[in-house]
Amino acid sequence: MEGCEVYVDVVKFKGHENIKATHKTTLEITKEDYLTPRGDCIIGVSASKGLSDLRPEVKQALKSSKSRVFLLIVDAEGNYDVVSGVGDPRLELSDPTRIIVRKSNYISPNTLFINADKAAKDLNVNIIRNLRSGNQAIALIVVLTCKN
Repeated sequence: MEGCEVYVDVVKFKGHENIKATHKTTLEITKEDYLTPRGDCIIGVSASKGLSDLRPEVKQALKSSKSRVFLLIVDAEGNYDVVSGVGDPRLELSDPTRIIVRKSNYISPNTLFINADKAAKDLNVNIIRNLRSGNQAIALIVVLTCKN
């Protein structure tokens, strides 16, 4: 893919017994180490990074209107799922605690990317089951930007 660049960052996190993953339009990973039963979009806690901690080149790429974003979620047993969407020049990427992926085009300081093809409720059920048991997982953020 000539004229394209790839930018990558990794966020480590763990599950929690209160993970529901039933939200229809968002998914969230947080640095907080607890989760109340109300957090139906949260799939992971105790994250190694919030949005503000992402590598500068990844944040720059996310702010490109030509960026395509992929979030690869892999649990400790090797189960995986991929969520894709797009970046946007309006992204702030400034939240120190939360990382949120949105199906909509709503943007706030905690938005990683928009127009996602999946939300928490759409993720691989095996991953959610393992996260509910408190297992470890990673989120690999891959941003593809092309000049064309």
